[in-house]
Amino acid sequence: QVQLVESGGGLVQAGGSLRLSCAASGRTISRYNMGWFRQATGKEREFVAAIRWSGGNTYYADSVKGRFTISRDNAKNTVFLQMTSLKREDTAVYYCAADHSWNILALRSPNYWGQWGQGTQVTVSS
Repeated sequence: QVQLVESGGGLVQAGGSLRLSCAASGRTISRYNMGWFRQATGKEREFVAAIRWSGGNTYYADSVKGRFTISRDNAKNTVFLQMTSLKREDTAVYYCAADHSWNILALRSPNYWGQWGQGTQVTVSS
């Protein structure tokens, strides 16, 4: 199994930017599809973005499209989430996820993903 550790979270003002990282260990992520989810207090975990193992396909939630960018560096075994134009409603714990399969119809569900990190807190203030 691959172990995932997120970092880069913090406190930022609305309109600002953050870049989250998800560092993998134990196995190379080069054959894993990777995703980002978030969970705000009192809410269910929701899909943010996903990227195919090759980096050739990306997929975003409508709420972040045009503001967030998912990318990966397989040589560094790391996945990134660049977040810009942050809003208060982006405040949440952000989780990295990994899985070997790629199904556009299913990958929005947290249940689809097999491996998870521990999360990193992002707080956007007004």
